[in-house]
Amino acid sequence: MDLLVLRHGEAGKRSPSPGDSKRTLTAEGRQEIVDLSNGLKHLEVQLDYILTSPLLRAKNTAEIVAKSLKYKGKIEELDVLKPEGSRLEFYSALSKLKRESVVLVVGHEPYLSEMISEAISQSDCRIDLKKAGLARIRVLSILPKLKGDLRWLLTPKLLKKMS
Repeated sequence: MDLLVLRHGEAGKRSPSPGDSKRTLTAEGRQEIVDLSNGLKHLEVQLDYILTSPLLRAKNTAEIVAKSLKYKGKIEELDVLKPEGSRLEFYSALSKLKRESVVLVVGHEPYLSEMISEAISQSDCRIDLKKAGLARIRVLSILPKLKGDLRWLLTPKLLKKMS
């Protein structure tokens, strides 16, 4: 399995907690994701699954990528991909997917960076996934914890240059 881990694009200003889930991408954030999607098209990435946090900024990000890559499947929203979600529950959901698939996961910090670090390192390792940043992990095992090899760690600027 190849796991593409994508942090949502730039979102509007933080507001008090109840409004946080409704923050949408800014115009700049949308453009970052369009540029990223063009980079993925250039790399001829074809997705089998898209899994996203239900927060609006992550859903917006997933929708832009899906449209750009002409993804035919359903975008699945998973509560376990919320910032406070359980990575162990996410790994359980991931284990139910086909082993030879390409999965895009869209979410938030620090959840994604911690997941990447845990997957690729046996010791303390810190990955900083920027907004609209993308990592690719070749998954070796999923349960009890995700383990794999880091194949890409791409910034939005680099992805824009690739498009």
